Amino acid sequence: MSEPVIKVRGLEYEVGGRSIFKGLDCEVHPGRITAVMGPSGTGKTTLLRLVTGQVNPTRGRIEVFGQDVSKLNRPDLYALRRRMGMLFQNGALLTDLDVFENVAFPVRENAYLPEAVLRQLVITKLHAVGLRGAAKLMPSELSGGMARRVALARATVMDPELLIYDEPFVGLDPISLGVIVRLIRELNETLGITSIVVSHDVNELSLIAHYSYLLSSGCVVASGTPDDLRASPLEAVRQFMSGQADGPVPFHYPAPDYHTEVLGKRSDR
Repeated sequence: MSEPVIKVRGLEYEVGGRSIFKGLDCEVHPGRITAVMGPSGTGKTTLLRLVTGQVNPTRGRIEVFGQDVSKLNRPDLYALRRRMGMLFQNGALLTDLDVFENVAFPVRENAYLPEAVLRQLVITKLHAVGLRGAAKLMPSELSGGMARRVALARATVMDPELLIYDEPFVGLDPISLGVIVRLIRELNETLGITSIVVSHDVNELSLIAHYSYLLSSGCVVASGTPDDLRASPLEAVRQFMSGQADGPVPFHYPAPDYHTEVLGKRSDR
């Protein structure tokens, strides 16, 4: 098997004295769709921020395309990011620009193309997501599903080698969700890129992921194909995959004893 596009080894990350990751290891291999799953608050989006160099690990190493991200200077980090496309959790369209200019924005910032060539490129990307006819609409005129597709066209306009999706299924109706699932699969196959999808939507990921990691308590608790995870005997994995309310993954954020906090002696004023 070829070298991983992303290699995470012994990752530890703390915020305000609170540990997010405790020795996390994972890999993303070229040409595959790799899913990162886990309950809310397990650090899935934080992992993407570490991979893209927005924050640095407390300990451990993250390599992307063979480069240690935390050791790159700013020009080299920006060069690395130009090899990536990012679909943000909320789409993150620029509200003052129409659909065409939102998709054209990364090209205008990073390349110098004749306007006719740029137009052809943007229209091609919009056509791929089924929104060529929406080029002149403003973001406020789009539905949630349409906005997500525009954001996907923008994420692919620079022909990235690595495409990162942060919660791409959140807030979508069943039709829009099905469209996004199909687009992720088709883009990965037709463009031959590597994809990493962060989500907690088990059913959708099982349709597209070649390999999955399940995060809990700061580390990987299970990994494998979707079928491997569904067959896992680990209680934490079974709880997440089947959506059980009760299990080792707690509902409550860590807090002092409830009765003591509610009924205990109140401090003097």
